[in-house]
Amino acid sequence: MKTLMHTLLRTLMVLCLVPLLASVLASAATAQTETGYKLRPGDVLRIEVVEDAGLNRAALIAPDGRITLPLAGSVQAQGRTVEAVQADLVQRLSASFAAPPTVSVSLDRLAERVAGTGPAGGPTIDVFVVGEAAKPGLIAVKPGTTVLQAFAMMGGFTKFAATKRVQLRRGSETFALDYKAIEAGTSPAGSTVLAPGDVIVVPERRLFE
Repeated sequence: MKTLMHTLLRTLMVLCLVPLLASVLASAATAQTETGYKLRPGDVLRIEVVEDAGLNRAALIAPDGRITLPLAGSVQAQGRTVEAVQADLVQRLSASFAAPPTVSVSLDRLAERVAGTGPAGGPTIDVFVVGEAAKPGLIAVKPGTTVLQAFAMMGGFTKFAATKRVQLRRGSETFALDYKAIEAGTSPAGSTVLAPGDVIVVPERRLFE
């Protein structure tokens, strides 16, 4: 009889603790979500879309806090979690698919790096490459590096790139860079020397461009 009473008491205690434990776990999960890593400029996101592998890419968060993706446009990323950006992309891309696409977003690379030193220990400057470049991201280049050399370092362009409308943004100034003309040697813009904080923007090609 005493054993039966002990068993019943233990059962009642467990039943009382289960809701409390569930509440604690839910609170912990909420806290983890609320304190999740907030993205910032210079971070690189890995984006994969199951329904269209052509959209898969590494996307750098530009100094203005945004990323760009064909069919989705410009998306605010700074100050948001990876999950929030992923949900935003699913919503934006849904109009281009018969059903909401399967989108995976992960943090590919953090913005932190050793500033001011290159692979050989020499001085470097930071340059951002955003948009439809083969290798977007925050790159460290030697002082005196030109725009044309930076094009080579970023691995060229994706198939979505509008290569005639590339831009070099330096503070409040914007300079047009026609890659085809630079490649053909008919534009002197390729010899432009990069400055710290420069942003090379490769826009998405328009429908009939």
